[in-house]
Amino acid sequence: MNFRKILVPVVFVDTARHVLQQAAWLARRLHAEVILLHVMTPPVYPAGTLTGGREIPEEELHALVVERAQADLDQIRYPEFAGIAVTRVLLRGDPAEEIVQAARDLNVDLIMMSTHGHGAFYRFLLGSVTAKILHEVACPVWTGVHLEDAPASVFSIRRVLCSVELDSHSRHTAAFAAAMATALYATLTLVHVTAGVEYFGPGGTTVDAVWKDEILGFAAKEIAGLQKSAGTSAGVIVESGDVSQMLNKAVERSNADVLVIGHVPGRSHLGDNGNGYGIIRESRVPVLSV
Repeated sequence: MNFRKILVPVVFVDTARHVLQQAAWLARRLHAEVILLHVMTPPVYPAGTLTGGREIPEEELHALVVERAQADLDQIRYPEFAGIAVTRVLLRGDPAEEIVQAARDLNVDLIMMSTHGHGAFYRFLLGSVTAKILHEVACPVWTGVHLEDAPASVFSIRRVLCSVELDSHSRHTAAFAAAMATALYATLTLVHVTAGVEYFGPGGTTVDAVWKDEILGFAAKEIAGLQKSAGTSAGVIVESGDVSQMLNKAVERSNADVLVIGHVPGRSHLGDNGNGYGIIRESRVPVLSV
């Protein structure tokens, strides 16, 4: 948990307030700098028309757009940022490409962003900007989809839930989650979701109890070995079924404030048996991909 720079891509919509509050909370407790980044997309039209009929040359239109964007960025001065080092950066270009490049150039330790989803359709798409960032950056990425549903209470992290696949990346994921919980004085719970143990036949769906016990018992033993390797002693939840649904149930069961999942840049999907994007879309709490 050596977070020194937190990059927050900013869009000027209401849901952005939630992720800014979360970034301020983390930065204060980890003594980190917050970098607020807004990326302007190039104007589609070379000129516009002011009220009154006066045409605006391309250069003047661009200057007006830059001035307005800079003013909006400068106005982000929430009380939560009092005493926190905040840097404001304005760039122009493709949002996904500029965010990825800025993360590398500025050597940031964490990217925190909403997925900018408005409605079920956009949540399903996840957002091309978010997807590209998750696919290309090496640093942890904090995402939140259902920010408009976030409670009005002050954000804090008291309980961390970490999903592990029991693969080669799981030790890193569990160790990171443990370090995070320690740094924030939070409790840690590990969760593993196995394949479903139901089968379809005459009379409908049936659960093979013996098969379920064997699978869950094997997972419990593997998690015990993982904890020994990662040096953790967290509580454990083992479920079977749909990964996204079971993780949401585990979030409710543990009353978690954040869900940590594995993240391997360059793969066509995130962790948890290829369900990473689905987890982010469906999660009721912020998801930290590490």
